[in-house]
Amino acid sequence: MPETRFAFIVNPNAARGSVEKEWPRIQDLAKQRLGVFQSFLTTGPGHAVTLTRHALEHGADVMICVGGDGTLNEVVNGFMGENGPLRAGAALGFIPRGTGCDFIKTVPLPTAPDRALDIIKDAHARHIDLGRIRYIDHQGKPSLRYFHNVTSFGLGGEVDDRVNRTTKAFGGFVSFIWATLFSILIYDKKRIRLKVDEGFDQEVVCWNVAVANGQYHGGGMWVAPEARVDDGMFHVTVIGNFTLPEVFWNLPKLYNGALILHEKVRTLTGKRIEASSDQRVLLDVDGEQLGKLPVILDVVPKAMQLLIPSRGSSSTSP
Repeated sequence: MPETRFAFIVNPNAARGSVEKEWPRIQDLAKQRLGVFQSFLTTGPGHAVTLTRHALEHGADVMICVGGDGTLNEVVNGFMGENGPLRAGAALGFIPRGTGCDFIKTVPLPTAPDRALDIIKDAHARHIDLGRIRYIDHQGKPSLRYFHNVTSFGLGGEVDDRVNRTTKAFGGFVSFIWATLFSILIYDKKRIRLKVDEGFDQEVVCWNVAVANGQYHGGGMWVAPEARVDDGMFHVTVIGNFTLPEVFWNLPKLYNGALILHEKVRTLTGKRIEASSDQRVLLDVDGEQLGKLPVILDVVPKAMQLLIPSRGSSSTSP
């Protein structure tokens, strides 16, 4: 059998710049476990998409992302064309090193590089779903993007915008909490026309709509406790017409998963979501603020192979 060809996509600025310092040690660990590999360091937004496509076009079998959810989203988009995977059979490994890293709360991957590399070496793959979103970018142009975790619109987009414009020196959780609290104080609820498959088509007054493949976003918000990355469905959570005091009173429930039980929260499932508004409503796509409504979202079932711990593996601990 031919040897597996590994390629690393590394964001040196992830985890507040600590990845740049960690990378030499991770390289040494990778050489011990994987042997020969290629590595590419990103230099700015969007670069990981280009690097991933380049590596796949030149024969890489396993792409390994070193960074956070934003970098992982770019690598995922490097895998995918408009109609599906660019190279069937290629797999994705992930060494989480980022501000948020919400995805690994749904798919239990270790943060320790040596354990993450052990999983990649074991090559136990699981097919996961992706979401495909068509939206309007900041230049007003129609755009397409894939996401592995959660897309939200409303308050989530505002929080993203604020997080990305401020320092993350105190860590991801603190950054998201601060941005969330500040955004709540100045945010106006939006009227959004929401359609989920053929069974739901209403105008909703809401703070936020989350379309989830994974369970967590926003630095630990447990927005979709029943979401699964391989069930072929989106899990949609609509945070409805809360008063400002109700928002603050119920905020802890957003982190323990209990918010979905509130009478002003609606949960739905579906494979195709459409949303529009006469107001400016910003998007949050895997932690990145990419544009605004209107949007169309589709599930792409079992679109990608993700390397995960095998059953009984001891490598699932941090």
